[in-house]
Amino acid sequence: MSKRQEKLMSLVAAKGLTKSQDNYQELAKELLKDGMHGICFSLFEEGQKPGDPITETQIRRRLEILKPYTKWIRTFSCTEGNELIPPLAKEYGIKTLVGAWLSDDLAMNDKEIESLVNLTQQGYVDIAAVGNEVLYRKELSEAELLDYINHVKQVIPGTPVGYVDAYYEFTERPALAQACDVILANCYPYWEGCHVDYSFLYMKEMYQQAVKAAKGKKVIITETGWPSSGGAFEASEASMTNFLKYYANAQQWAKNEEIELFYFSSFDESWKTGDEGDVGAYWGIWDKNEALKF
Repeated sequence: MSKRQEKLMSLVAAKGLTKSQDNYQELAKELLKDGMHGICFSLFEEGQKPGDPITETQIRRRLEILKPYTKWIRTFSCTEGNELIPPLAKEYGIKTLVGAWLSDDLAMNDKEIESLVNLTQQGYVDIAAVGNEVLYRKELSEAELLDYINHVKQVIPGTPVGYVDAYYEFTERPALAQACDVILANCYPYWEGCHVDYSFLYMKEMYQQAVKAAKGKKVIITETGWPSSGGAFEASEASMTNFLKYYANAQQWAKNEEIELFYFSSFDESWKTGDEGDVGAYWGIWDKNEALKF
């Protein structure tokens, strides 16, 4: 056991850990230094939103910040500048879970799929995600989604292909779980109104539900996190203390159990307040100015 691992274990065992923000902050720092499996890549700077011009410079700057702390990054789209991320990530030695964004815009879906396939065939994609929560948003039917997944599997046979959605979708849709090479499950105790004191146990239950639906296939947690500010959702309260507690618990569990987990998210993005309310802008480990929160 390394000195860092010994320190992590002593911090986990420290008395009063559940009550002290300082203790959780110290543990979070050590876990971050020890390295994460993966993190969701936040692309947009302050004042930007999807559809705005993206520069290689901003992508490189953020990849340089993330490189010391993560083995993988996850992207959400393959168009509008997002297609630049996987090749650049490979330059930095970072593995990629690359997503094609699907919606009810069928013409745009074709462009996303074409770009995902091209990036994969060029060697820039380690895992391909065909869609993100498009069933949750009710923008495509299950049959339509399965057609996209099966098409992509046929044209990139050497790369694992999956679909990202809430963990329970794979339980409720066995044909979807069967079609995926890997189960890509989002697990959010916050958005189910869970108090932070029970959030860690609930997140583990979410994961186990996805494992059961997977029937032996690999399960990756593609999103989980807790906002550091912005208010409450039922019993879930966004605060710096709760953010630190959830991050530390999730990362320590993932390390101990060798769970492949992508934390949401890397950087705060102000544009997300439109869909998620005030908390949407505060999911990052780094703030909107790219300063580490802890």
